[in-house]
Amino acid sequence: MSDSCRGTPTAPADRLYRRAGRSSTGQTAASRAGGGGRPGRRRGWRIVAALAVTQTVGYGVLYYAFSVLLVPMATDLGAGAPQITAALTGSVLVAALCAPLAGRWLDAHGGRGLMTAGSIIGTGAVLAWSRVDSLLQLYAVFAAIGVASAMVLYESAFAVVVTWFDGPDRERGRANALLAVTVVAGFASSIFLPLAGLLVEWHGWRQALVILAVIYGAAAIPLHGFVVRRRPHADRAPATAADRARIVTAATRRRPFWLLVLAFTANGGAVAVVAVLLVTYLVHLGHPPVLAATLAGLLGVLSVTGRLITTGLQTRLPAALIAAAIFTLQGVAALLLPVVGRTVPGAIGCVLGFGLGFGVGSITLPHLLVQRYGTAAYATLAGRVAAFSVADKALAPLGAVALAQAVGYGWVMGAVSIACAIAASALLAYQRCG
Repeated sequence: MSDSCRGTPTAPADRLYRRAGRSSTGQTAASRAGGGGRPGRRRGWRIVAALAVTQTVGYGVLYYAFSVLLVPMATDLGAGAPQITAALTGSVLVAALCAPLAGRWLDAHGGRGLMTAGSIIGTGAVLAWSRVDSLLQLYAVFAAIGVASAMVLYESAFAVVVTWFDGPDRERGRANALLAVTVVAGFASSIFLPLAGLLVEWHGWRQALVILAVIYGAAAIPLHGFVVRRRPHADRAPATAADRARIVTAATRRRPFWLLVLAFTANGGAVAVVAVLLVTYLVHLGHPPVLAATLAGLLGVLSVTGRLITTGLQTRLPAALIAAAIFTLQGVAALLLPVVGRTVPGAIGCVLGFGLGFGVGSITLPHLLVQRYGTAAYATLAGRVAAFSVADKALAPLGAVALAQAVGYGWVMGAVSIACAIAASALLAYQRCG
């Protein structure tokens, strides 16, 4: 094993765990009193249920509703679709920039205050969105939505779950908790795309946003403020800023962390490209628009299936190898789509193969980060990864559209396949690091 692989931050982590009073089996009085006992488990699962609701509503209102409102907004503001879409791209980039800051706050203070404040900002931003009269105002509103997204969506929710379900003895509970949040939130598009469509049809896009803001605020603000809690430390001292800094510094100086960054950035970009361009490409291949949209709609259902399979296999196989295999399957499916995708069975097979990997990264990355680095600096490290992966999710579709216009969609699918291969190779290299 190379020095770059072997030099993980085990020394600072071990010192931190010793001061926290952990035994060699990972069992502590803190885990029994602060989350390992029956009252702690009940509190933990109440938090999971609350986060499942807030993530579903959050993604539905702060992200998915945009696509329904794009055309009426463009008409009302007298702007083109690319100019309107740039607002959402800017929002995602702002979220990527804010992710490391949010991660450091979560590690130091927990999620309650940050997520409550983010919910308030998000509610106010959506209300302001309903009143915009120019592109400049729209971009400013979506910058605020980007800040709110960094504070309230998956990265923050996962940090709350990971730190509550802390300790080797609670690994299975943590995996199930993350699965529960992502499975429920996976239906955000299925719920909020038609809901937003109906609201626009009945009330117009501005009033629809007012209603969506009220829905989001009524759900997210009280659930984040009154249900989300930081796990009690009981008889062990909490990690200090110096402890977290040592873990983060040691992690970011070594190869395994950057292999994770590479893997989940590459795959995240590939998934974003397919999510944006799949319907257009299937139509380009000769399929009717209704069939193309129906096949693309399978991606949400398949993301749930992929997460269930991944979580089930993690008890038997290393998580990095499972994700690498699924990313490889995605790459093969993307490569075959230009070849066999003109037939209905071929298109269905490729969509099924690629769709199984939708959402796998969101539950695999937390598992790998906790497994290697512990929970003391989890949110900070996850924020560092998100700064790259979230930015790639925003920019990759723009690059793919440009590539499609220059040389055709077949080359886009080839690029997607290469990105998936890079992600799988990075995870295989990570697994060899031990």
